[in-house]
Amino acid sequence: MWSYTFRRVLAALPTLLAVITVCYLLLHATPGGPFDAERKVSAAVLANLQAKYHLDEPLWKQYLLYLGSLLHGDLGASFRYEDWSVNQLVAKALPISAAIGGGALLIALVLGVTLGTIAALRQNSVVDYTVMLFSNLGHAFPSFVIGPVLILIFALWLRWFPAGGWDNFAPRYMVLPMVMLVFINVATIGRVMRGSLIEVMHGNFIRTARAKGLPTHVVVLRHALKPALLPVVSLIGPLAISSITSAVVTESVFSLPGLGKLIVNGAGNRDYTLVLGLVVLMTVVAVSFNLLVDLPYAALDPKIRY
Repeated sequence: MWSYTFRRVLAALPTLLAVITVCYLLLHATPGGPFDAERKVSAAVLANLQAKYHLDEPLWKQYLLYLGSLLHGDLGASFRYEDWSVNQLVAKALPISAAIGGGALLIALVLGVTLGTIAALRQNSVVDYTVMLFSNLGHAFPSFVIGPVLILIFALWLRWFPAGGWDNFAPRYMVLPMVMLVFINVATIGRVMRGSLIEVMHGNFIRTARAKGLPTHVVVLRHALKPALLPVVSLIGPLAISSITSAVVTESVFSLPGLGKLIVNGAGNRDYTLVLGLVVLMTVVAVSFNLLVDLPYAALDPKIRY
């Protein structure tokens, strides 16, 4: 297992380098620069700014300097946030996005597996149809529609929660963003769990277990649940990544100062180092989650180890 993990980490390095290179070239190919604004600075001030951030160097040299900083764990200084480094901005915003996205994913896993199991065991019943209805609604409506609807109902009409903002991890400000992400993720997890468990319950080994007189809960918990969880486990990586990418919409709708807000501001301000730092962070998270998902997948299915 350790050799497999080491090989996966080595294989991820070229992917990370390719993503950094492509994004670096695309950012520098876009028109304008980080110091272009409605109020133009003088030529002398612009020259000093470009010299400070090495923008007067050839592109290949800027690229090598940036890679050298990355090897030391330095994501660079922000072009538009004065006296702030990208590391400081990420350290301030990452806990907010991780708390919202990570908490929502854990809740969605528990609810999705539970609802999918109940729907599969009561196939074609009212419970099954209700679960599938909510799953279809979660797929049909995008997040930028669900978010404003939640604000309209629970913030403006019922006045149970604030419409947006942040107050140092106060639970009342986290409920609506997490509810939106949970609703979307449960729709996916519940459908996959239901279909997987229905297929497993029709397997020959399940018929054998039933023929031995085992009760239904023993058949499900001891024999059916483990293989039925394999497709759900494979979903954890993409769902975790989508929770990060959907932070752009979630944090814009609920005015949260997380990574999504940084991405929007960095792209709008042409803050090269901030955008690249966030791309590097998300790529590392994506590769790490894919690796972490493969390890429990191999534990659930020993055949995968070979």
